[in-house]
Amino acid sequence: MLYDVLVLGGGPAGYTAAIYCARAALKTAVVERLSAGGQIATTEQVDNYPGFPEGIGGFDLAVNMQQQAERFGAETLLEEVTQASLSGSVKKLMTASGKTLESKVVILATGASPRSLGLPNEDSLRGKGVSYCATCDGMFYRGKEVVVVGGGDTAAADTLYLTKICKKVTMVHRRDALRAGKFYWESLKKADNLEFCWNSTVDKIEGSPVSGIVVKNKNTGEEKQIPCSGVFIAVGNLPNTGLFENECELTEGKYLAAGEDTKTNLPGVFAAGDLRKKPLRQVVTAVSDGAVAAHMAEEYLTQTQGL
Repeated sequence: MLYDVLVLGGGPAGYTAAIYCARAALKTAVVERLSAGGQIATTEQVDNYPGFPEGIGGFDLAVNMQQQAERFGAETLLEEVTQASLSGSVKKLMTASGKTLESKVVILATGASPRSLGLPNEDSLRGKGVSYCATCDGMFYRGKEVVVVGGGDTAAADTLYLTKICKKVTMVHRRDALRAGKFYWESLKKADNLEFCWNSTVDKIEGSPVSGIVVKNKNTGEEKQIPCSGVFIAVGNLPNTGLFENECELTEGKYLAAGEDTKTNLPGVFAAGDLRKKPLRQVVTAVSDGAVAAHMAEEYLTQTQGL
């Protein structure tokens, strides 16, 4: 079966693209490995998406987007894509189940994944005290002492959430000030169970399950141990572009080199959401990308296929 548009990734960018494509009467399918939502599905509460004055759960918002796309005729294909061939006039996505999905246009919306610290035992401790999502795993540490590593908006949001349920939170940051916005800083200052560890990096995670970390001060070289039951790592993301890095032009940080028009270097291939190089990665900007990508896809099909 040949689709007009295949959307790779079922987050806000992907399902917004699917909504617009399906409403334009394009045969559209979203190819998603797990379930709708991407990173937003792991967010307990979304408070900055317009139209929800009391906020909305991330999972609920994701499911709403999926249902809206499907109401207009978009399909959802739960498949893991293992290989992509995007340079031809017919684009091909090969899946782990042995299927080959074909389309005239592909919209890439695979998002990004949490960046690790690169410590030797970090991966083996996932689920044993190491986490990359405070809203997913925070409740396991209710009343306990935890550490958040990072200094951006995500780290600050994770810290605020954890201060409400944990006995003590220590925020470890490699600089002497947070990069997070002023709103977060003002809120963090009000938490009486929060301690900062400035100019420091994590050298070691101890225990299995986690019992503490060892940090090193970048200025003095001094090491100290911080007891904790959980370590929440929030030091940025890595774009999920490995599947198409041999065909698509990437930036130095391995994000897709696509402008505000979402066009990649390949005709008929567009990029939407967190995998695209952009100054702000939020649900609202992902949704915007999805709408633009769908418009560009329709324009491309009109020009090349006469649709």
